[in-house]
Amino acid sequence: MGHAIGDLLPAAVGVAISPLSIVAVVLILVSARGRVNGPSFLLGWIVGVAGAGTILLLVASGAGANDAGDQADWVGWLKLVLGLALIRMASRRFRSRPHGDEEPVTPKWMGALDSFTPPKAAGAGIVLSALNPKNLVLIAAGMSAIAGTGIPGGDQAVALIVFTVVATIGVAVPVVIYFALGERSAETLDHLRIWLVRHNAVIVAVLLLVIGVKLIGDAISALS
Repeated sequence: MGHAIGDLLPAAVGVAISPLSIVAVVLILVSARGRVNGPSFLLGWIVGVAGAGTILLLVASGAGANDAGDQADWVGWLKLVLGLALIRMASRRFRSRPHGDEEPVTPKWMGALDSFTPPKAAGAGIVLSALNPKNLVLIAAGMSAIAGTGIPGGDQAVALIVFTVVATIGVAVPVVIYFALGERSAETLDHLRIWLVRHNAVIVAVLLLVIGVKLIGDAISALS
């Protein structure tokens, strides 16, 4: 199981570092219903990651390691495809970065976050975690790493829990800051929001490039 956890960690960290999702939870926390909507968003995020991970793991678990205990060939090919997809995403994100004094564009839906009810906040957490293309590719990479080792079902479940916990750290940190600092958290969270909005494209581009290159390297090693 240790090998599976080691392989899934880069993908889990990639899901955790989701700047716009962190900005979304910050905006929710500073709204009038932040005390209930923040945890609701966090719960939705956990459900989204765990749910998508469970489905993808069940699909992948039917073709695990080969009889010799090595990763099946399909894992190498899948890592190659996912790695190339991540590099393509990284290129698109980098090209979309603000240039010079250009102000970064934030999605229009963020303006409605302060009026969300707890169910809508939870729904936003699910959508941003499980239906975001970048996260979905990374979750697939993590689940293929688990299934490809051929470990027993119980160990796979533990590995999925580890993946979900690590993938949740990014959106959990603002919630922890909010409840730990109370009213004093407003300035800290606002500085975090401004910095993430400004550097979102570059952060995600570098992250996807690094993980994409690693996946391609793992694929070449597995297939050679």
